[in-house]
Amino acid sequence: MNKKKKEKEELPKVHKDLKGFDVTVNSFGEIQMSYNIEKINDFLNQKVEDKKLKHLKDDEKS
Repeated sequence: MNKKKKEKEELPKVHKDLKGFDVTVNSFGEIQMSYNIEKINDFLNQKVEDKKLKHLKDDEKS
């Protein structure tokens, strides 16, 4: 007989500004998030540099 291991669900590590962020997929395949997409986009705009627009910033400095 196989014994089932008790799975301890650990929360993933996230940035302190996104504490409580959770993403799940329901039975219909829809993605459900605990945060508004606009809040996530604002966070990404502040913290992540856009590689496609990097050349434009370099041109402004020259």
